[in-house]
Amino acid sequence: MSDSLADYDYDLPTRLVAEQPAAKRSASRLLALDRESGLCAHRRFAELPELLSPDDLLVLNDTRVIRARLCGQKHSGGKVEALIERILPPDRALAQLRASKPPRAGGALRFMGASGGIVEAEVVGRTGELFELQFGENPATVLGRIGEVPLPPYIRRPVSEADADHYQTVYASREGAVAAPTAGLHFDEELLGRIRAMGVASVFVTLHVGAGTFQPVREEDIRRHRMHSEVVEVPRPVCDAVADCRARGGRVVAVGTTVVRALESAAAGGSLKELRGETDIFIYPGFRFRTVDALITNFHLPRSSLLMLVSAFCGSRQALLNAYREAIVHDYRFYSYGDAMFISDNA
Repeated sequence: MSDSLADYDYDLPTRLVAEQPAAKRSASRLLALDRESGLCAHRRFAELPELLSPDDLLVLNDTRVIRARLCGQKHSGGKVEALIERILPPDRALAQLRASKPPRAGGALRFMGASGGIVEAEVVGRTGELFELQFGENPATVLGRIGEVPLPPYIRRPVSEADADHYQTVYASREGAVAAPTAGLHFDEELLGRIRAMGVASVFVTLHVGAGTFQPVREEDIRRHRMHSEVVEVPRPVCDAVADCRARGGRVVAVGTTVVRALESAAAGGSLKELRGETDIFIYPGFRFRTVDALITNFHLPRSSLLMLVSAFCGSRQALLNAYREAIVHDYRFYSYGDAMFISDNA
């Protein structure tokens, strides 16, 4: 086990950062990693049913990405970009702001839509890295009118209208995320139908992914890192479904790190219980997993909390980095629009 930030670094050729999604969601590649042996198998995501058993339980995150990015200028004329982290009814929101100089409380911001429309907001104050903005109307209405899909910062191309569909899971239903639960982007209706036809049960949790998911860990001793807080809901039927899965000898298969964080937050007391609230759980090597048996996940940024979570699930940081090296050698596509991994025992 390593607590040093430098041990979670790796070099990635820029050409392997996926700028565009796969032409077909389930056509992505899938690297299957066996936790016990460390061996990898190269597959297609459409072959996922071959890695599942009818006794398994698939747990997905049904959060829906909102058009959370606003672009405009400060009263001084300088450019500003806002990424809405959370809406505070009736007319306020918490946001990350990017500008040459941080605006002060009382400062006026003017946001413009790509196809027209102007909305003004006032900076009310600041808490940590987040600014509180006050609009003259419900921020959700503003975002629906002039907001953009908040693609991750490592995607350098302009946002297109097609991203509104591509950067969204096919089962997204509950609005509130500013980043997609990207492991779920590989599922299409056809693949989900095939999995259901096998008899594999599925349930939904909700974790509204915040902008902090893209923030690197800055503490050299990772144990000192503090996670951003995100809204989470693990309803009672999910707890019952997990218990049923255990009783029949199946595996709880988490679709994405957000599902892992939701389930393990709900099981923090020792057993899985209904949860509605917020979580700032930080999972890194040495963590004891109480609920999740297998994980579907994308390839994550160096020095990120997500890479640490997956390292913890693998049981070894080195095993995961070895798998990443193999993925790089075989030209897998990385990050949000990239390829995926399936991690379990006997994968």
